[in-house]
Amino acid sequence: MVDVDLSQPPFSFLSEEGRDRVRNGIDLAYFDRDEVILETGQPGEYVFLIHKGEVAELDTTLPGARERIGHYTAGDLFGAISILNGKSRYRFRTEQECLCYLLPKALFLQLCDDYPAFAEFFRQTLAHKARLLTEQRAEGGVTMAGFMLAKVSECMRPPLCMGAETTIAEAVARLHESHADSLLVEGDSGAGMVTKTDLLEALVLQERDKESSLQEIAHFELVTVRPDQYLFEVLVMMTRFKVERVVVMERGEEQAPPIGVVELTDVLSYFSSRSYVVSLQVEQADSLEALFRASRRTPELVKALMAQGVKLRFAMDLLAALNGRIISKAWGFLIDERYHQESCLMVMGSEGRGEQILKTDQDNGLILADGLEWPGVETQMQRLTETLIELGYPPCPGNIMVSNPEWVGSVSQWRERIARWAEKRDGDSLMKLAIMLDSHAVAGNPALLDRVRQSLFEQCSRDELLLSYFARAALRFSTPLTLFGSLKKPQHGIDIKKGGIFPIVHGVRTMALERAVKPTSTLERLEALAADGRLEERVAENLAEALSLFTELRLKQQLERLDDDVASKSPDRVVVQQLSSLERDLLREALHIVKDFKQSLSQRYHLEYS
Repeated sequence: MVDVDLSQPPFSFLSEEGRDRVRNGIDLAYFDRDEVILETGQPGEYVFLIHKGEVAELDTTLPGARERIGHYTAGDLFGAISILNGKSRYRFRTEQECLCYLLPKALFLQLCDDYPAFAEFFRQTLAHKARLLTEQRAEGGVTMAGFMLAKVSECMRPPLCMGAETTIAEAVARLHESHADSLLVEGDSGAGMVTKTDLLEALVLQERDKESSLQEIAHFELVTVRPDQYLFEVLVMMTRFKVERVVVMERGEEQAPPIGVVELTDVLSYFSSRSYVVSLQVEQADSLEALFRASRRTPELVKALMAQGVKLRFAMDLLAALNGRIISKAWGFLIDERYHQESCLMVMGSEGRGEQILKTDQDNGLILADGLEWPGVETQMQRLTETLIELGYPPCPGNIMVSNPEWVGSVSQWRERIARWAEKRDGDSLMKLAIMLDSHAVAGNPALLDRVRQSLFEQCSRDELLLSYFARAALRFSTPLTLFGSLKKPQHGIDIKKGGIFPIVHGVRTMALERAVKPTSTLERLEALAADGRLEERVAENLAEALSLFTELRLKQQLERLDDDVASKSPDRVVVQQLSSLERDLLREALHIVKDFKQSLSQRYHLEYS
C-alpha cells in the first residue's frame, strides 16, 4: 500500500474504504525534465497526482508564447478529464524532474461509479468548486445542507387569524388563550398584523375603548416571504427592515392567503448558536453602552458563520444589514429626532456596497435637505464619528467622514460637487465619484440620497470620455499571474485586493454607472447587467464567484490576523504556498477570469491595456 495524503478534494469525497482502494491501486512513476506525460489527442489511461516536481499544461493550437495555459505542482492532479472525454485536449509536459502517483483508468472509473460526489468534482464549474471548498471548511460536520438549506417552512408557526371587526378585548383574550404574541387581521385589501405591543399601546397610550375594532390599529404593510425561501434570508430581512416577524404567503404575493408566521426568536433558536443572538442584542440595545457591547460581538458572529460553511454572499448580506443597524442605532441615540426626516446619513466604499464583513475604516457622509437650519451640526457630526470609533469603526485615513465638512452638504451642494468632479476628471475627482456611486443610506431620509445619486447618473452615465477615464483605474494593478498563466508565488504573498477584488469591483462599478444601475452591491450589479444584456450570464456568474473566492481568502487572512493579533501581517496578501491544491486551482482560475474581464474593459472603454 502506497502512503499518500488523500485528505484533500476530490479524494475527501471518498469513504475510508475508497481511499484504501486508491492507496492499494496506485503506482509511483518518474518522469524526466521536458518529458511529455500526456499528449494532445492521446487516450487517457491514468489520473496523475504529482508528488514532486512541476508540470505545464499546453494548448498546442495556440502560438508558442501563449500555449502554456496551466501549471501543476505537488498535490495537484491531471488526466481525469482525458479519461472521461476519451482523449486529452491538451499536452502535459514536465518542467523539471517529476514523481507522480498513477491511478489506473479502470479504478478511477469504478470510483466514479461508486462515489457520485467524487465523479461530480471533475465536471464542476468555478461556482461549484467554490461551493465544495466552502463545505469542506465547515467544522463539526455542519455544512450548507444543515445550515444554509433550512427553509421557512421548517420554522413557521400556523397563523392566528381574526376578522377586521374583532374587538381589542376579543383579541387580547385570544392571544392569552393561544400563548401567542401576534395575530393576523383579515382586511378587505389583504392581511394585516396586530401584536401584543400594539394592543397595549392602543389601550394605554391611545386610550382606545376595548370594544374598538382591530381594523383601526392593525398594520397592513407586512414583510412577506415564501415557504420555500431560505431561513437565513429571513434573518437578513428582519435585520434590514427592523421587524421581528414576517408573514408567510403561499406564492409570496400580498393578496395570497397567509399560511404562517415566522418570529425572530424562532429563527435564532433554530440556528441554535449564541452568535446569532448578536442581531437580537443590537436590536434591543436601549443605550450606547448596550450597543457597544453588542457591536463588539460581530467578529464572533463572522467566525461562527465561516466555521459553519455559510455561503459568503449570505454572510455579507447579514453583516451589512447588521452594521447598518448598529450605525443607525447610534445615529438615533445621538441625533435629535426633528432632524431625521431632513437629513440622510450614508455609508460608502465597501460598507456602502455591503461587501465589508469585518469592520474597517469609516467612509460616511451626510446629506441635508435644502433650506434646513441645523445649528451645531458640525459638533454633532464630530460626536457621531467618535462614537463610531468606539463601536469599532476606525477613522478613515482619507478623512471621508461626517466630521469633515467636505462630506456634509445640502442636496444642492452635493449636486454641485458631482458636477465639478465630473468636469475635472482628475484622479481625486474620479475617486470621489466612485465613492458616491457606492453610497447607501443607513439612517435618516433615504430619498435625499436618491436625489443626489440620480444627479450623478444624469451627469455621468452618457459621458463616454468620462467613462473612459473612470474605467482606467480597473487596470491600475497587474494580475498576479506569470507570463505563462500560472500563479505568482512571492514569499510575502500576492495582494488579493489589488490583483483580484478591485478590478472586478471597479470594472463592474463603471458598467453600472454607464447603465444607471441603482443597486450598490457588486453581485447585484452583475445580476442587473446580465438581465440588461450588457454582460453574458456566464461571464456575470464567473465574475461573481471569483469575487466571492477572493473575498473569502482575504477574510480568512483577516480572521487569522485577529486571532494572532499580528498588526504587521497584511490582510490583503495571500501566500500561495500555504493554500491547498483546490484553493490554488480555484485562485488560478479566478485570476484568469479577472484577466479576461480587464481585457474586455480595455476594449469597451478604449483603454491601453497592459
